Amino acid sequence: MTYIEGFVAAVPETNKAAYTKHASDAFPLFKEFGVSRMVETWESDVPDGKVTDFRRAVKARPDEKIVFSWFEYPSKAARDAANEKMMSDPRMAEAGKDMPFDGKRMIFGGFDTISDKGAPAGTGYVNGSLFAVPNANKADFTAFAKQMADIFTEYGATRVLDAWGNDVPAGKVTDFQGAVQARDDETVLFGWIEWASKADSEAGWEKIMGDPRMADAKVPFDGQRMVFGGFEPIVDLS
Repeated sequence: MTYIEGFVAAVPETNKAAYTKHASDAFPLFKEFGVSRMVETWESDVPDGKVTDFRRAVKARPDEKIVFSWFEYPSKAARDAANEKMMSDPRMAEAGKDMPFDGKRMIFGGFDTISDKGAPAGTGYVNGSLFAVPNANKADFTAFAKQMADIFTEYGATRVLDAWGNDVPAGKVTDFQGAVQARDDETVLFGWIEWASKADSEAGWEKIMGDPRMADAKVPFDGQRMVFGGFEPIVDLS
């Protein structure tokens, strides 16, 4: 099953073109190492939250925008092998010399896919999300995620994926655990919804929020600590 390496970063707004080029130029190397798809998305509609949000997750400054991104691998073994190659290949060190953002505040981790419905189809908009889910609720969350995927694809989403934290390191400055204020008995979830366009996303969400199945769904996590936002793809390569 698809293994996900997820990232969230704060990038100066003035560096958008430089970041896009940096990511695009790096993809041939990542593909050589084993990445099957790389997606980079740029902040479009990222609200401030009362408890958690994307901006706090990476300590974003007023002049920075949020980038929500991921690598897809065919398996965790492929991801682990790729990371070993990345750590030892001198080309990676060279590419990292002129980063167009503060890498110390980037959060990253590895995630096992637990629900994946649909397929990329001319993705034009992404809803990205992070959750803290009690370990004891993994089965309930998996069932919940699959139920939500059925509803979202019914109303126009092209793909809905949720992944359970498997290798999510603690960071010195920022990390996924801090992003969602995860407790010791909780695991971080990384997920997204792909749409053909922002207009499709907006129309789909309007219908989804009026669907009685949403009101009846039992949410197996603390929704107040969920982190979410809307993003426009700037790089989507496979």
